[in-house]
Amino acid sequence: MSRRPLTLLLSTLLFIATPLLARADAPSDLLNLHQMRLAAQRSISDFFLLTSTEGDARYAGLVDSSTADASNAAGRLGAMPGGASTQLKSQLDQQWLAYRQNLTQQIQAQKQNGYNDFKALGDLAEQNRQLLDTAEQLYGKIQEESGVQVPPLTQQSREQSLLMQAITWNYVARNISVGANPVKSEDQQSLDDLSNRFAINLLRLQQAPQTSPEIGRELRAISTKWHFIEKSLQSAAQSNVPILIDKYSDGIIADLEQVSGLYAAAQQ
Repeated sequence: MSRRPLTLLLSTLLFIATPLLARADAPSDLLNLHQMRLAAQRSISDFFLLTSTEGDARYAGLVDSSTADASNAAGRLGAMPGGASTQLKSQLDQQWLAYRQNLTQQIQAQKQNGYNDFKALGDLAEQNRQLLDTAEQLYGKIQEESGVQVPPLTQQSREQSLLMQAITWNYVARNISVGANPVKSEDQQSLDDLSNRFAINLLRLQQAPQTSPEIGRELRAISTKWHFIEKSLQSAAQSNVPILIDKYSDGIIADLEQVSGLYAAAQQ
């Protein structure tokens, strides 16, 4: 066979194989994108806790860790399955870079001044909200263009993790002040509504027929942690324990990610 027909054959095979490879990588890409979303929102909570503790080294380390986790997860994303998802991924990469640069600047400002400008913090929170919106759109578009759907209970447990992180962010932002101004963001929702959603969805997971005894034990452990902080969340106007909420939230999310993995293994 001459070189030209061989080249054409290889090009044709590559063209055919590319969508199949993208489809095969879709479950991993969806998991990595989910982890990126979790870590990206965690980074804003960590930074606001850093601000509230006047530069506590522990929270400085947590900011570094969450931003590194988000960057690493984003870096593991492969070729997208279609044009729309490719465009969204490019947009997400740009938004993440801009957010990280701004976050670094705010950390430096906090170190130098001992506080952060209220408007600058609001702008940072808005950047975080926008990149999370893009990541959510990309998550849906990967499934649409690849034809690969996350199994229902795996998806529900992932959504619980994201919901817990959103609850933590809302609580932290409401209970941390810069000067006389409470920190606000466009993405803040009613903590009562978010908490009610979490409790209802947790109960649904526990009652799902596919929930094995092992998963049931994990969910009961999550329920115990959740009930410990639920009252503080329901009385957010009177309570101010963001570090406690953050600590228990970490444990709940870690357990939910374990549950998600167990559901995924059972549904293969």
